[in-house]
Amino acid sequence: MNLSKVKLVVTDMDGTLLNSKHEVSSHFFKLFEEMTTHDILFVAASGRPHYSITEKLNTIKNDIIIVSENGGLISKNKETLLSTPLEADSLLEIINLIQPLENTHPVFCGKTKAFVKSGSKKLLNILTEYYPYYTIIENTSEIYEDIYKVALFHEENSEKYIYPHVKHLEANFKVKTSAHHWVDISENLANKGHAIKLLQDSYNISSDETMVFGDYNNDLEMLKLAYFSYAMKNAHPNVKKVARFETKTNDEFGVEHILEKLVKEKSKN
Repeated sequence: MNLSKVKLVVTDMDGTLLNSKHEVSSHFFKLFEEMTTHDILFVAASGRPHYSITEKLNTIKNDIIIVSENGGLISKNKETLLSTPLEADSLLEIINLIQPLENTHPVFCGKTKAFVKSGSKKLLNILTEYYPYYTIIENTSEIYEDIYKVALFHEENSEKYIYPHVKHLEANFKVKTSAHHWVDISENLANKGHAIKLLQDSYNISSDETMVFGDYNNDLEMLKLAYFSYAMKNAHPNVKKVARFETKTNDEFGVEHILEKLVKEKSKN
C-alpha cells in the first residue's frame, strides 16, 4: 500500500474523528500540522452544521475545507464553494409527510441555526452538542432561512422506526440514516460524495490520491470516491461492505492510527 501519493484526506466527524465524548484528540492536531508540511488537503465532512464543525476544529478552521450538512454546504475559510439547500416545494413535501409520524422529532437545519418543533427532552438534551444554535418554533412558518437538511430524531432507533416511513422519498431526495437516532433528508445532490467529487475535480486530485474515513450510511458516497477508503471498526455494516480497508474504533484513535502511517510514508519520500 503506497500512502505516499495521498493528496486529500477526508474524515467524517461523529463516530469517526470524534470519540464517544464528541472530542477531537490533541494528537490529531499534531498530525494535522505534519500533513500541512506535505501539502495534504484536509476536509472535515459531516452531517453537522458548519458552525458545529468549526467549534470542534476551531484552531484549524481557517486552514481546512468544511463539508457540512451531509454535503449541502462547502466552505473554505469564509468562502462558500457549494450551497444546495432544499427547494421550498421540497421542504413543504417533507413537512407534510413527517407530521403524522409518531415519536418523530424534526430538526430543520439552516446555515446559522436550527429550528426545532419538538418538546422531546431527550432531543433537547443532546441538541446543543450537534446544533448549538437553535430556536424552538411552534409552526414551520416561523423558519426564516434556507434549510439544507431535515434531521429526524427518534428516541429509540431511527433506522427501525423512521426510515421505513420515508424510504420512498429516495426517488427524489437523499435519505440517510446518519446515526442510531437520526435520519437525514436533503436534496439529492446534497451528499458527501457530490461534495468530495467537486473538490477532487477542483484540485485535480484522483481517487487514487484520496483517503476517506467514515462510519455511517451518510458516508457511503464519499467512501466510493477514494482508493484509501477506511471504515471504522465501530462502523455500520453497510460502510464495512463499501470501504476497502478498516481501522480501529473512534475511541481507539482509528483515524490517527492511519494518519500516523501516512505522514511517516510522506516523510520517507
